[in-house]
Amino acid sequence: MPPRSPLLSRLGMRLPIIQAPMAGISSPEMAAAVSDAGALGSIGIGSVAAERAGAMIAAVRARTDAPFNVNLFCHAPAESDPAVERTWIARLQPSFAAFGAAPPPVLSEIYRSFTADQEMLAMLLQLRPPILSFHFGLPTPAAIEALRSAGIRTLATATNIDEARQIEAAGLDAIVAQGWEAGGHRGSFDPDALDDELGTVALTRLLVREVRLPVIAAGGIMDGAGIAAMLKLGAAAVQLGTVFVACNESLADEGYRKALAGVGAWHTVMTRVISGRPARCLANRFTALGRGVPESAVPDYPIAYDIGKALHSAASAHGEFGFGAQWAGQGAPLARRMGAAALVATLAQELEEAFS
Repeated sequence: MPPRSPLLSRLGMRLPIIQAPMAGISSPEMAAAVSDAGALGSIGIGSVAAERAGAMIAAVRARTDAPFNVNLFCHAPAESDPAVERTWIARLQPSFAAFGAAPPPVLSEIYRSFTADQEMLAMLLQLRPPILSFHFGLPTPAAIEALRSAGIRTLATATNIDEARQIEAAGLDAIVAQGWEAGGHRGSFDPDALDDELGTVALTRLLVREVRLPVIAAGGIMDGAGIAAMLKLGAAAVQLGTVFVACNESLADEGYRKALAGVGAWHTVMTRVISGRPARCLANRFTALGRGVPESAVPDYPIAYDIGKALHSAASAHGEFGFGAQWAGQGAPLARRMGAAALVATLAQELEEAFS
């Protein structure tokens, strides 16, 4: 095994492996199994309200005494543009009609940002999960200080050096360096800003050199060889998401699993049309709808996700899963189906072999 980073002791991990907190995919069962296996399991609560989030945290605690990570969304609250939203509804109407359904007449902001959710903050301060991580930005300074005072360790995603420096200045414990290869939503603080599209290798090396906080590499990492490569570049640990989507404990539907196991895994697309923010997805019928669509035509996040989820629901009711948010990184063809604990053990064995 590689030398043990002090970050692992700080977070209570035996292995330098973090299971990504994929909202709607990573279950309490998965998080507990991963943490019990010596890595760090995670759940994503950014898509639920405080009461449901608290129940999810309690469900993990009921299954493990090991530390685990809880992820929150810190996006800027959505700005509604009724004209854009009406046009978007009209654009997707034929796809609904193909399944005998109608799109929602109006769209709503289905996710509340943690930056404006005092109920969520109060719940977290009461339950005190061991580790919190943030995506799309940072909480308010007051929230960060309250969480720190409660003894909660904190991580945040950066896609470039400026975001990493903001995380460091905020006093968090580590930075998740999300490369362009990563599946799911880009963690960019400003989705409309120029994206340098830095890959995991380049971003990890730059952050290791330029910031003092430990760096957790994320994006395109699917096996022990990939983990070893990132650790050799100076990462303190790695975060893997796509490789866990196929696990038995995953909440991914069977259509998602079949797509990940098929030839479509070789083709991923960065798209805004599903949710309103850039996200990497398996190429499917929904991503095809986005070809040639200007970004300005897509409603703000998560307003666009309201109709995106409705279209997937209408299509899947007829056995068509190609309109789902089938998030996946560029390493998707390396996915394998097994239990989460067995996967962690396999990754650990491959990592040991890479260093032998």
